[in-house]
Amino acid sequence: MADKRTSIDEPEMTGEQKKVLEKYSAESRYRNFSNKTVAIIVSALAIFLSLYHMYTSYFGTPVTLQHRSLHVAVILALVFLLYPPFKKASRTKLPWYDILFTLMAFSTTVYIFVDYLGIVNRGGMPNTYDLIFGGMLVILVLEAARRVTGWGLPVLGILFLLYGLFGREMSGIFRHRGYTWDEIVNFMYVTTEGVYGTAIGVSATYIFLFILFGAFLSKSGMGQFFNDLAMAIAGQTKGGPAKVAVIASGFLGSINGAAVANVVTTGSFTIPLMRKIGYSRNFAGAVESAASVGGQILPPIMGAAAFIMAEMLGIPYSQIVLAALLPALLFYLGIIVQIHLRATKLGLKGISKDNLPQVMDVLKERGHLLIPLMFLMYMLFFSGRTIIFSAFLTIIVTVIVAMIRKTTRMSVKDILDALENGARMAVSVAVACASVGLVVGIATMTGFGLKLANGIVTLGGESLFLTLVFTMIACIVLGMGLPSIPTYIITATMAAPALVSLGIEPLVAHLFVFYFGLFANITPPVALAAFAAAGISGGDQMKTGFVSLKLAIAGFIVPYMFVYNHSLLLIDTSFVDGTLVVITAVAGVIMLGTAAEGYLFTYMNPVVRLVLFGGSLLFMNPNVIQDVIGFSIIAIVWFWQWQKAKKHGNMEPDESARTTS
Repeated sequence: MADKRTSIDEPEMTGEQKKVLEKYSAESRYRNFSNKTVAIIVSALAIFLSLYHMYTSYFGTPVTLQHRSLHVAVILALVFLLYPPFKKASRTKLPWYDILFTLMAFSTTVYIFVDYLGIVNRGGMPNTYDLIFGGMLVILVLEAARRVTGWGLPVLGILFLLYGLFGREMSGIFRHRGYTWDEIVNFMYVTTEGVYGTAIGVSATYIFLFILFGAFLSKSGMGQFFNDLAMAIAGQTKGGPAKVAVIASGFLGSINGAAVANVVTTGSFTIPLMRKIGYSRNFAGAVESAASVGGQILPPIMGAAAFIMAEMLGIPYSQIVLAALLPALLFYLGIIVQIHLRATKLGLKGISKDNLPQVMDVLKERGHLLIPLMFLMYMLFFSGRTIIFSAFLTIIVTVIVAMIRKTTRMSVKDILDALENGARMAVSVAVACASVGLVVGIATMTGFGLKLANGIVTLGGESLFLTLVFTMIACIVLGMGLPSIPTYIITATMAAPALVSLGIEPLVAHLFVFYFGLFANITPPVALAAFAAAGISGGDQMKTGFVSLKLAIAGFIVPYMFVYNHSLLLIDTSFVDGTLVVITAVAGVIMLGTAAEGYLFTYMNPVVRLVLFGGSLLFMNPNVIQDVIGFSIIAIVWFWQWQKAKKHGNMEPDESARTTS
């Protein structure tokens, strides 16, 4: 019987899936060497990097500049060894110039290790070698970013370098005194404010280890466990496959933070299932893309963004996770509401119970894989140990726990594969963090971030709402085509200060910009996650993007809610107040989802949808009168639609009008 049940296994990607992933994710276009010796060397380098980070997480790191430079050097070397310079370049052979780039990458860290005392003693007075190796590093970072992430980040980096060089020629608030190339290179190379700044510091500590943790979980079969558990829980409900996509993609997205990769891997199974039960191509692709992107706002891992936020704000990781939990759940509630109503409207059923795994069977087979996650939560919240030490121990626990059952047990080869895969998965994030160091470095030197923040506040005319709107637009524009982590770092540096200057708590401001920078991935015209989903579903790219926006509408409203009502982040709130906030927020999101779908018991006309949408906005700002009005609107619309459904049944609005007349 079990072999007939629907289950999401983790097979090798098909050729078609790989093409879709490579089309929308530059980081997936890596080489597969025909020369086994070269392949072994590259694998050994990746494994070395993973072991180095595990070693330093337990025994401690070298001095900051050396540690970060070694991390960047090995990452850059892996880029030039794994990623061809152009789409049509050979994927099986390693050209001489990439070997040269690899050696140049290593030379930048060798120089720092050899002459570290000299660099420190010169204190901002660079010598010729400092400038040579620094200039080399800047060029290598830009080229590596181009190969791995596409043109977005390197172009942004070049524009900021030009701004640093020629800002004195500008007029208005963005004019600055100007810096020489030597000053810029020195700042980027031998300080911890440029390429080796906070972004790469977090990459070299928290991010790498948690990506490695995700690689070990994946090797143990955690992905299949999440998917099978989602199938067992939601598969038989109305629109079951769509709800499965939401649950599974949310779980996986929180751990690995790779929206496009999640769309392709999970979506290759869930999208055809959604199509099979009756969802349209565009809607099926939109569900998968919205759910995959949302994983990065979902605790506990949040795609590693929580660790960067903790570092930038100087507050405990646990505080960020607690604050982010309710808004993330509201985001997913908004998607689930629309999925359920769409299934009800179209009369879509779930998957037959006989073809689904049972919850207890899934837990019995792989439920022990939850132990590492529970252990991680204990270490992060209650042990008092550092985040990186907690991550190190959790990786060890994962290997041990996986041995409990044969189906999850990892061989030595599996462990080596996990070490290699972890390093490979970390390459794109680390390169993005290094290149964003150029942007943040120039912003720090020139004060650009503060000037942009002042500009946003000026446009908003001291109005909080208008400032929020302009900040949202700035974050979406900055986030288009960029990976989520550098997007957050850029928006936190340049846009969040505008909100803080109006008295908004820094954590609230950072979560606000993080949401909108992230949702650029499903915001046309550059909606990479939605485009990848359309590649699988066969739908229209732009239409899939706009449907994704509609499904994710709660994600565009909830940030405004927690700006106006900090209790939504469970910050300094009592149990009673927190409960009331949860109730009103849930009511508001359900209203919002219902208005977006235009259906409750029966079809809604545009006026009712508009009234319901307006009612949902009343819950944004805590106010007894607004809450009473909001709940009154819910009651009236609910009763009216129920009566209308009793009288006319499930009909389109125009059909109902004809029947009435």
